[in-house]
Amino acid sequence: MSPQIIIFARLFNNDMYRQKGNPVYLFSIVLVAVIGGLLFGYDTAVISGAEKGLQAFFKGAPDFNYTDGLHGFTSSSALIGCIIGAFISGILASSLGRKKTLFVAGVLFLLSALGSYFPEFLFFQKGVPTKGLLVAFNLYRILGGIGVGLASALCPMYIAEVAPASKKGKLVSWNQFAIIFGQLVVYFVNYLIIRSHANDPAVVEWTNQIGWRVMFLSEAVPAGLFALLILAVPETPRFLVLNYRDEEALTVLSNINGEAKAREILAEIKETAVEKKESILSYGLMVVFIGCMLSVFQQIIGINAVLYFAPRIFESMGVSNNMLFTVIMGVINISFTLVAVFTVEKIGRKPLLITGSLGMALGALGVALSNVATLPAFIPVISIMLYSACFMFSWGPICWVYIAELFPNTIRSEATAIAVAFQWIFNFIVSSTFVPMYNWSHFFAYALYGVICLVAALFVWKLVPETKGKTLEDMTGFWRKFTI
Repeated sequence: MSPQIIIFARLFNNDMYRQKGNPVYLFSIVLVAVIGGLLFGYDTAVISGAEKGLQAFFKGAPDFNYTDGLHGFTSSSALIGCIIGAFISGILASSLGRKKTLFVAGVLFLLSALGSYFPEFLFFQKGVPTKGLLVAFNLYRILGGIGVGLASALCPMYIAEVAPASKKGKLVSWNQFAIIFGQLVVYFVNYLIIRSHANDPAVVEWTNQIGWRVMFLSEAVPAGLFALLILAVPETPRFLVLNYRDEEALTVLSNINGEAKAREILAEIKETAVEKKESILSYGLMVVFIGCMLSVFQQIIGINAVLYFAPRIFESMGVSNNMLFTVIMGVINISFTLVAVFTVEKIGRKPLLITGSLGMALGALGVALSNVATLPAFIPVISIMLYSACFMFSWGPICWVYIAELFPNTIRSEATAIAVAFQWIFNFIVSSTFVPMYNWSHFFAYALYGVICLVAALFVWKLVPETKGKTLEDMTGFWRKFTI
């Protein structure tokens, strides 16, 4: 039995918990996992505060012209790493395990934070923007993106594979809460970093030379903490059973569910894991198609274009203190994520997705209309916040819940990797096309996102099954009937 399982078992062991399971044990290991979600949000949103200073810094390069196109790529380069990380997450999750793969993600987050802060390390002169330095900076951002890709696939998978069926949706939703909380934290950190030199006459110069570096460095603290803490949690019971480590799986399940229930769950897991490897299409094309399309819709409804470029969007609406409004939007986002956390097991997954899609469509179309009609200034601001808030109780958390729950045990690692890779591919497409599309026509950009939101609602209504209250093993049986 692994040392981590022994430590956790002894820490939370007593007779009462043997019978019913220990909620503190479950809370502890889920809490560690969701720090990975926090880092996911932190890493993807840190660029929102740093990108202007970064642009000004590289604009001063003597050996090349730092164009808007290059800046767009630099602002989005981490997404290339996200795609790579998502693609390899299935291989690593199956070979190394869920826990060790999350440790790798934590190390990558840490290296990226330090490298983005000081990309000149070893090879370049500090403070001198050059073409080579730009390449080095982007490589560090891609490294962090690989960590994000791994964490985005593995954190919800880890939580779903340790959580009881009755709490699975709620606990996986906490991962999305952590993502949004990470974004809110970095919005606030970026704001404080800028405010720390607000009275300095050379604040602009400081921001362009040092401020953006400090923003990236701030990620090193949660990244280091996550890498250390993930070493203390146990591996998931599903992975342990798939690797013939039934005794360790039973110990973890007993600490979560109690001994009697743990033996029932272990038997169910073993029934659906008689073959360690199955083809990705063993349960038909539909399950993979639905998983991938949920990921695609989560991105093409346009939310990340808003999150990544929030300060610029508020500035274009005439908001003077755009960084402060970005923080306010972060508070709204995290508040509405809690709506999903506390209703997903009561209302169900599908109703939240459909309602959120319709609300987002209303918000996006409100912003679009404000660009072709003379409306009060508060209308587009309220509309953009409505659009974002509706995403936060629907597509934000519920897409991750579905990706964690939808796939049968024997293909979960590979199917999740494909679905999450699709998510990051379309994240990159949306993020890299938003600025030129937004500059060409504000109306078209938001009208397009609004229409896509309506199509997403129709897709969920017609094709996506409800998974509320179902175990991961129930989903294996559900999809197996499509192969008969």
